[in-house]
Amino acid sequence: MKYRLILLLCAILCTSQLVTAQQKGHYAAINGLQLYYEIHGSGSPLVLIHGGGSTIESSFGRVLPELAKTHQVIAVEMQAHGHTRDIDREMTFEQDADDIAALLQQLHIAKADILGFSNGGTTSLQVAIRHPEVVNKLILCSTLYSRAGTPPGFFDGFAHATLDVMPKELKTAYLKTNPDPKGLQAMFNRDVARMKAFKDIPEAAIKAIQAPALVINGAAELILPEHALALSRTLSHGQLAIFPGGHGEYMGEAGAPDKSSKEPEAFLIVVNEFLGK
Repeated sequence: MKYRLILLLCAILCTSQLVTAQQKGHYAAINGLQLYYEIHGSGSPLVLIHGGGSTIESSFGRVLPELAKTHQVIAVEMQAHGHTRDIDREMTFEQDADDIAALLQQLHIAKADILGFSNGGTTSLQVAIRHPEVVNKLILCSTLYSRAGTPPGFFDGFAHATLDVMPKELKTAYLKTNPDPKGLQAMFNRDVARMKAFKDIPEAAIKAIQAPALVINGAAELILPEHALALSRTLSHGQLAIFPGGHGEYMGEAGAPDKSSKEPEAFLIVVNEFLGK
């Protein structure tokens, strides 16, 4: 009888853990998409928007658990990325921004802090431009707003880009969410097309953003540090933090070479200080 009771308790515990894990992932019907999102933790809402070719885990796996200790983290996977399948519609940063605003409306969240990395940072800028009423504070990580913000030849590389050039870590992360290689190729094609068509965001639109904004960048990465400085100065209430290293290393992005780096700890201190946590 004693052993049966132990087995029953173990079964209940395991079931409870499984349900908790499943409850983190949700889908919302947004502008024709089945948009995947996860909710972690409690507190003031903080939206996380991943980079191009990425998932929640590949962009934020290192820092999300810590952020969830002081925030209600709403992490999303945008059109064609991760769990969110592609659909027959245009994929632009403006459309992504509209999807984020619609998700917040569905969740009955009037205002949230928005943290975007890389392409997600550009989407975050568009959220603040197109839907300023939903933005409390902005954190713009490795964020592009002008084609001049990258090293010479960066945009030329998209002319003949193939899936072979995609980092292995990002491929693995995508296939973990969707094992269909056609989905991986579709995501890659979408991201390449969007970057080839990228147009500068007008400085007047950025200056009009009234939300307090923190611009974060690596010292040696795809987005030039002087571009990050210019963005912080163009924003009406901008601040700047420059970390050593490359693209996303400061937050332990999946492609970061040093998996034991302490930089993500410093990143979290800076972010929480800015958010007042």
